[in-house]
Amino acid sequence: MKRQQVLLIGEIEHAHESWNALSTLADLVTPKARNRSDFLDECRSGRLDETRVICRTFASVELTGRFDEELVSALPPSVKFVCHSGAGYDQVDVNACTARGIKVSNTPAVVNDATADTNMFLILGALRGLNRPMSTLRDGNWRGRPLPPLGRDPRGKTLGIVGMGGIGKNLKTKAEAFGMRVIYHNRTEDPAADAEYVSFEDLLATSDVISLNLPLNEATRHKISHREFELMKEGVVIVNTARGAIIDEDALVQALDSGLVASVGLDVYEFEPSIHPGLIANPNVMLLPHMGTWTVECQKSMEEEAIRNVRGALENGKMRSLVPEQANGHG
Repeated sequence: MKRQQVLLIGEIEHAHESWNALSTLADLVTPKARNRSDFLDECRSGRLDETRVICRTFASVELTGRFDEELVSALPPSVKFVCHSGAGYDQVDVNACTARGIKVSNTPAVVNDATADTNMFLILGALRGLNRPMSTLRDGNWRGRPLPPLGRDPRGKTLGIVGMGGIGKNLKTKAEAFGMRVIYHNRTEDPAADAEYVSFEDLLATSDVISLNLPLNEATRHKISHREFELMKEGVVIVNTARGAIIDEDALVQALDSGLVASVGLDVYEFEPSIHPGLIANPNVMLLPHMGTWTVECQKSMEEEAIRNVRGALENGKMRSLVPEQANGHG
């Protein structure tokens, strides 16, 4: 009888000992393919027919493309688990996996601190308008001429968090340390949030700073667009460390150019790695290249959590962190 296999798509960079220890439970294999077309062919070739668990990284999308219905349909029938290393799992079509009887896990809790740190960095930088003087300094123009506008302190400002999950709660603690008042909106009120729950429209209308901390799905795509910008306070600051397509970037550029939005801090983009030229050109936009979890500690923790999910799948068919759609029975 052949041993079951674990297919790794992407690289384990830090948790080598934990990964190698899985070899007592299964054969650890990697794809030979180096593009999506070849990967689909490899899945159909029979080479991966003993694969029970797939462990994938966010960067592996460059090899396979999205785990969409076409790719999920091509997976060997033996595949029963997909363990994604990362909190955001919009690269994986959960409905397609559920239809095939495949369970999907992610690694949400371990990213909270690093992502919220990045979030707070962007809030402070956008409020203070630091992108402009950082640019002039590198150009040899000190603070520039004319001088940049004065920034604003976080103390006393209202931060509206859209999506009070683990990252949102972590951000709340950090923001309150800077003297900010925190309100939030979820689909439903969360008693554990320990903050004022408001409607989405009230949050838009009353927040000095709006932080987006919710997953990307069909319900949240372009959740912030022309209508939402019209409801915001003039001079609002917007920060997004979640997923770029939550914001309609064309509408955002128009709101920036009109002055309705004073400044923005972005770690994610609608069509990354491509960035809207209107965002690049605007000196009031702080840009990071998707660095929210880019720390040694966070990257290792994500890998370790993904490996724990793999181990659970192999040992007893149970993973620690099923994605909510499946954990709540809606996948």
